[in-house]
Amino acid sequence: MKKRIEILNEESGQSSAELMLLVGTIIVIVLLVGVYVINILHTIDDGLKNLVVDGREFLLNKL
Repeated sequence: MKKRIEILNEESGQSSAELMLLVGTIIVIVLLVGVYVINILHTIDDGLKNLVVDGREFLLNKL
């Protein structure tokens, strides 16, 4: 009984490497978008804090 040895195609390794690069690229894009969104949220938060502080000081000065 002879055992048959299958030779793996080069393409299977190629597609696996391409899939890893694609997943890595998607992770990098998601991280960059996350950092961008967090920066926007911090800017909005700082603006609202300043607005509340200015409004409170204005009302206290009117008293």
